[in-house]
Amino acid sequence: MANELTHTKVMQALDWAYEKAVNGVAGLDSAEEMANEYLAGSGTLEEKINSLIRWQNTKAGTSGFLTGLGGILTMPVTIPANIASVMYVQIRMIAAIAKMCNQDLNSDRVKTLVYACLAGDAAKDILKDVGIVVGSKIATNAIKNISGKTITAINQKVGFRLLTKFGEKGVINLVKIVPFVGGVVGGTVDAVATNLIGNVARSTFISCIERDSVVN
Repeated sequence: MANELTHTKVMQALDWAYEKAVNGVAGLDSAEEMANEYLAGSGTLEEKINSLIRWQNTKAGTSGFLTGLGGILTMPVTIPANIASVMYVQIRMIAAIAKMCNQDLNSDRVKTLVYACLAGDAAKDILKDVGIVVGSKIATNAIKNISGKTITAINQKVGFRLLTKFGEKGVINLVKIVPFVGGVVGGTVDAVATNLIGNVARSTFISCIERDSVVN
């Protein structure tokens, strides 16, 4: 079936969402622009990141926001529009957090960590399987030396996790579906899921910046 969700389509959707999040689209801030906006605020880095996560749980979680994405984002692969929109919103949030922690969004290593964070709690297990323990000052040095083979392995694991997550029951848990007409996206990002993903991203990338400060 043409509309059947597959691992390949999930991976294509991830790459599409990341490219849009990093390079930006007309009418929406890129991840870097969002990061700069929150970095300009007051408070510690962690407080600024928390502010960004709270924003994603409210304004970006409204049906109006996602409906607006329908006229801006065009998916190159056959994947449900509501899933594509949620991927974009959450990947942009994670990428912005990474940027706030001085990470290079054009790095394949950072891109892979962003993908891993999208898996939520499962991210820790995925990274642990390849020898990376999030939050460990000793193990975080391994992040800097992620090989191409390991990047591929992590991406594949994330893809399969998301394929399961975006199955029929997973979609219902992740997105509150709202009737829509003519392919216009409707719905809200699950605030609990988005908050969890944001917290995982904060832990992951703050540990990276702590590692870098120790090294330097």
